[in-house]
Amino acid sequence: QVQLVESGGDLMQAGGSLRLSCVASGSSFSINTMGWYRQAPGKQRELVADITSGGRANYVDSVKGRFTISRDSAKNTVYLQMNSLKPEDTAVYYCNAKFKRAGSIYLYNSWGQGTQVTVSS
Repeated sequence: QVQLVESGGDLMQAGGSLRLSCVASGSSFSINTMGWYRQAPGKQRELVADITSGGRANYVDSVKGRFTISRDSAKNTVYLQMNSLKPEDTAVYYCNAKFKRAGSIYLYNSWGQGTQVTVSS
């Protein structure tokens, strides 16, 4: 199994910045893609950003130019730098990892427990 632990969520005024971190732990695994999703009350979960093992990043349009995803593969850690925060960014943010187990061709999916980001106006 792969365990994901997020940190960095907080209360913040509009225009502020936060940095989320997610650390993957376990044994005999290789992570393909790591990403961040978010879910606000009453809304569906959406992909915010993800990043491949090669460093290629993908963002939802609403955060382009404000958020930056990065990855430290040696530490199995992914970050989400969030600048110019807006009230619309308020949500629980979940870390996600797609990974392979040693000796397996199958992709597995793992989720963190989530970290709350609240942006006030």
